[in-house]
Amino acid sequence: MSSRNDSPEEIAQQLERLERELLDPAIRRDRNHVAALLDDDFIELGSSGRVSTRTEILDLLGAENYAPPAMEAFDCRILAPDLALVTYRTVRIDPHPERTNRTASRGVDNRSSIWIRSNGRWRVRFHQGTPVPPQ
Repeated sequence: MSSRNDSPEEIAQQLERLERELLDPAIRRDRNHVAALLDDDFIELGSSGRVSTRTEILDLLGAENYAPPAMEAFDCRILAPDLALVTYRTVRIDPHPERTNRTASRGVDNRSSIWIRSNGRWRVRFHQGTPVPPQ
């Protein structure tokens, strides 16, 4: 639980921890844990271009085979007392590049989430992943 008196730094730490939880395969398979983190009106614009609802995400995460990416460049902006925007980058390295005939398969996405705090709990209302083109 968090309070409205938390400093911006404390809020950023809380939200970074929650975003890392959402990247953790064990937590992603725990429907109840993820459901507690997603707002009832949650929407995701995935890096695939697909738009998903809360129910669709809960169903998808429970059945996925997932290797967590690394998180980089985390930033948190407080938009209002109970509203925050977080942005970060995820980097995924294919553990089997030989299957793709590339020397290194590296997926990088820019990510953003809008978190709202209600009754002392932060929940994500919106998430977007945008692929970064190879350079």
